[in-house]
Amino acid sequence: MGYRLKVSRWCASAWLLGVALPVFAADRTVKICVRNEHGGTIAGAAMIVKGQRVVSDASGCASIAVAGSQSMVEVSRDGFASSAQTVGNGDELDVVLRVASVTSSVEVTAARMPLALDASASSVRTLAGSELKEIPGFTLDDRLRQVAGFQLFRRTSSWVANPTSQGTSLRGLGSTAASRTLVLSDQVPLNDAFGGWIHWNEIPELAMSQVEVMRGGASDLYGSSAIGGVIDVLPVIPQEGLQYALHASGAQQNTSTVNGLLAGTVRGWAGLGAMTLFRTDGYVTTAPESRGAVDIPANVHAQSGRVELRHNLAGDGVVFLRGNLLNESRSNGTLATTNATRIWRYAAGGDWNDSAAGRFLLRLHGANQGYRQSFSSVAAGRATERLTRLQQVPSMQLGGSGQWARTWGALTAVAGADVLDTRGTDAETPVSNGVNQATVSTSARQRDSGVYGELLWQPRSWSVALSSRVDHFASFDAKQVGATPAPVLPEIGETIFDPRLGVVKQLGKGVSLTGSVFRAFRGPSLNELYRTSQVGQQLTLANPALRSERATGWEAGGLANIHRVGSVRASYFWTQVNRPVAAVTISSTPTTSTLLRQNLGQLTSKGITLEAEVRPVGYLVLKGGYQYADSTVTKFQADPTLVGKWTAQVPRNSGSLEARLEKERLGVLGVYLRTSGQQFDDSSNQYRLAGFAQVDLYAEHSFTRWLRVWASVQNVGNERIEAGRTPLLTLGAPRIVSGGIRLH
Repeated sequence: MGYRLKVSRWCASAWLLGVALPVFAADRTVKICVRNEHGGTIAGAAMIVKGQRVVSDASGCASIAVAGSQSMVEVSRDGFASSAQTVGNGDELDVVLRVASVTSSVEVTAARMPLALDASASSVRTLAGSELKEIPGFTLDDRLRQVAGFQLFRRTSSWVANPTSQGTSLRGLGSTAASRTLVLSDQVPLNDAFGGWIHWNEIPELAMSQVEVMRGGASDLYGSSAIGGVIDVLPVIPQEGLQYALHASGAQQNTSTVNGLLAGTVRGWAGLGAMTLFRTDGYVTTAPESRGAVDIPANVHAQSGRVELRHNLAGDGVVFLRGNLLNESRSNGTLATTNATRIWRYAAGGDWNDSAAGRFLLRLHGANQGYRQSFSSVAAGRATERLTRLQQVPSMQLGGSGQWARTWGALTAVAGADVLDTRGTDAETPVSNGVNQATVSTSARQRDSGVYGELLWQPRSWSVALSSRVDHFASFDAKQVGATPAPVLPEIGETIFDPRLGVVKQLGKGVSLTGSVFRAFRGPSLNELYRTSQVGQQLTLANPALRSERATGWEAGGLANIHRVGSVRASYFWTQVNRPVAAVTISSTPTTSTLLRQNLGQLTSKGITLEAEVRPVGYLVLKGGYQYADSTVTKFQADPTLVGKWTAQVPRNSGSLEARLEKERLGVLGVYLRTSGQQFDDSSNQYRLAGFAQVDLYAEHSFTRWLRVWASVQNVGNERIEAGRTPLLTLGAPRIVSGGIRLH
């Protein structure tokens, strides 16, 4: 995962720069396609021609301007031996990369995983930069829904959902507000410091090069939250020369998006600036049969920006300084319920590689966040509402990590340590008859510190990785001000050991067998411990006595690269989570329900994942994924009636299918199918959500080398998608038509 995506050069950007920029013409454009020895496509391969750098898309291809037939193209990809050859006189060039031999140097990527062989013991799905642009949707989570098994806490997209319902899960493990999946970018965790949910619009769209989704427990290297897997958002790195970009689009519901990027290098220094401006009036999420006068569209106005400065060191090294801002305000579907978030995130660090000493990595990072939210009580019939509570939740997070790796022949060693310190406050102000009451403020501190190591041994056709990590996870200094009497809040400290063993066996002819076994954990968030939350008319109470979730699991599978056709991957997984934090219903009426967060005994998720990528002809790519997850409560002494119930918000069946057709003169046409079976919104399985199937379309045409026009339709059939029952039924997005331009 150490490769980077080159953002296309743009030939007109007056909107972004305020001035016209010159256009430099080359003799011609060559389409370069990269394949492995078995004819399978290789996405993410870097191609360099005279300082220009592009990265192959999901089809393994990219176009680059060249001058003359003797121009040399250098092609490289982690896990493969590099190749260099002249481009020749043709308009297309095929480059074959061979899998790196076991004696080749193994690069340890920013995701802490040594990569060398064509297969990995983990199930990984990569969304290249082209897919991130083409899959219809407004936010990153919309695109990730094409990955088999990916789902949010509820089915509502993050562009209309309350942030506290934007936790994500993989492998059928479900989530509460907090994610059982770790999301990070360049070693910096993106899970909300206070609540563990994800702000999917935090990184500007043009600052993301690609996304890699690794499914399966990964606490052996990452620590807390990586029970279901890890989602790594790879950032764009400034390359040689000037890079500038502008995207603009519009859609129904008064929706508009503007993305811009400016980057470049000079004399060993590099800089990058990127921004995304997004707004939508949204739609009414409450089902038509339940709507009342209080219901209005849920919407968001958001701005995100990134600034980065990098400097190359003598030899093979770099240092950088990066800042990122997210500012958003939302309506949660009624006049009285709103929230707003502002996150300042900053990071600094460096990478240095020495053939004798090894590779070193250092990251220092922090975040300051302000979050506010209001809550209301809605009368029967939803004709009126009254404000009931105001919340202010400031938080601060500081962290750091260091890593070393070195290779001796077939053996690679990795060692590292990290720490994450979080401080947060939940200030709650009850409102009675329009009058603010006394504020009760709860503050606490949380720290997760860990050390880890990994050994990767690659004799001949084998790859064996043994890794482990020791964490000390603690919540402390908790106190409450304003309550009478003031409660005594417990301190929680746990030391956790998480090992993992992964094995890959290459059988030849493109076939590999994989297997892994692991332990993982997730510590309860400050939100779960101390903050009362509300979604619709569903109130969830905090529990300061929660303990960490512990998981044990294994998976086995295989990968087959079919010569000149594509690849197929299959795996069986089994994960058992002890003490999972779940919201258990303690009282309910036809219009409201009250839940309490508890350690729910035990849940078990087992099933299969199938993925395939096929290229029947050169201009057509077919991709498909399917997950069957039998996820149920298997132990809960406090309420044995829950045993055997489905894990909340987890369907048994889910899948995706996409077809992408690209012709040079016609452009790109993409068809995307996403389907999910029934699931339940609650642990008692009282509130059923029906299954659905959604079809999206995407079309793009290049009028010149620097101008592309595109259009998309989400939910072509305008299917009714049941997103949540709280117990009020809410719905997913209706049909949405979008269109825009890209200057390049």
